Amino acid sequence: MNRKRLLSSITALMVMITVISGCSGNNKAANTSDGSGSSKGKEKVEITAWLTPQWKGVLDATEAGADYDSFLKNAAEKFSAQYDKYDAKVNVEVIAGDQRDQLLNVNLSGGTPPNVFFESVFPMGDYVHRGALEPLTDIIDDAAKSDIAQTFWDAATFGDDVYFYPFQHNPGTLVYNADMFKAAGLEKYLGGENEIKTWTLAEYQEILDGLKNNLPKDKYSNAYPMALFAMNNQGDTWNLSYLRMFGNKFFDDQGNIVLDDANGVKAATWLKKLYDGGYTNPGAESVSSNDANAMFQNQQLAISFTNPILFTNGKANMESGTSPKFDVRLANIPSESGDPLSFTYVVGASVFKSKDAKKTEVAKDFVKFFSSDPEMVKSSKNGIPVRSSVAEALKSENPLFAAYDANSKYMFNFTGNVPGYSQLREVLYPELQALYMGAKTPEQAIKDYQAGGNKVIQSNKENSVIYNP
Repeated sequence: MNRKRLLSSITALMVMITVISGCSGNNKAANTSDGSGSSKGKEKVEITAWLTPQWKGVLDATEAGADYDSFLKNAAEKFSAQYDKYDAKVNVEVIAGDQRDQLLNVNLSGGTPPNVFFESVFPMGDYVHRGALEPLTDIIDDAAKSDIAQTFWDAATFGDDVYFYPFQHNPGTLVYNADMFKAAGLEKYLGGENEIKTWTLAEYQEILDGLKNNLPKDKYSNAYPMALFAMNNQGDTWNLSYLRMFGNKFFDDQGNIVLDDANGVKAATWLKKLYDGGYTNPGAESVSSNDANAMFQNQQLAISFTNPILFTNGKANMESGTSPKFDVRLANIPSESGDPLSFTYVVGASVFKSKDAKKTEVAKDFVKFFSSDPEMVKSSKNGIPVRSSVAEALKSENPLFAAYDANSKYMFNFTGNVPGYSQLREVLYPELQALYMGAKTPEQAIKDYQAGGNKVIQSNKENSVIYNP
């Protein structure tokens, strides 16, 4: 009897052990199949992506709940759902543009920079020279190279490598009041409403002469032909364009300023002649780009500067009644050669270096995904698409997309991708102020700008990983 009880107890114990073992095994399988803690059976990798405010919504600001992080959050969800290397999570954070450098520097010092940063290229170039960014050359394929014009790749390339994946851009052009042109008898120089008109330099001078001499004073009593400004570094890309109008290439192959030649001096002389001749608003040395934009909207200037954001906002102001309504159109910056001058602010993603190779791998894969996915790249319509395929597909929605795309072949890289460009911006406008006030001749202003600018560049070259690999 005792023996039967013993056997029964042993049997019950074995059953219990089997059940417990089975439960334990099932729980382990539910948690992970590889010890990583991932419910997908893949190792979990978490990265961060920062952006400054670019646009609201995924495709359109009218979407329900549209915000500045909508696009990248949507991209993160789609990326994670289809990604097969890791169980990837992308945390998206929007930071204010005026806090960008402070936050980046603090996090770089602490070894915790974001893995991905979506931003305009030109303020981010210094981080390439500091050695903080990963090259992205290995994630750029032939399809991307053929769909995105070389001028955009040039802006994203430092040394031998691409460091930013172009997504959209914000090109700079001239903007003009077509009604003022008509009033001055300049109808033959008008372009179409969806055209970026190109004038020769001789034609441009005729336009300025016509606006100065023939614009009806009873209707436009306090108006000037062209905007000119030099109060600070804002809008300086247009001033840099004017200095290239007579063929000066501005930077040499070593990244040095070479403005001090006959063509550079000729450009400065031309600007001074326009200013002294009453072709521009007075007091350019104390007029900001914001002032000039306001003057144009109030019909005090016939020709000014613009980009797609300013252009759209200006039209919106007209529709809302906050500024006078008139016929507004676009034109290229002319040059002596006849080929127009154009520049742009390329916007795209970069990847900060990390001590975690897997995070870097995921970050680069994420950038490639949303920068090349056929649906994701349609969001570039919130700016101007860099991809010809997107511009073509959406030109019925915005006819200017095709005009901007055709214009891309005329673009020059205004930063030269030189080290210390943010500091370099502080050197130009004081020299322009001295030029307009007559404190310096065109020759002296150009000479002093080149000397001061090259001093900034040389100082930053010493700490550049591009110039000192």
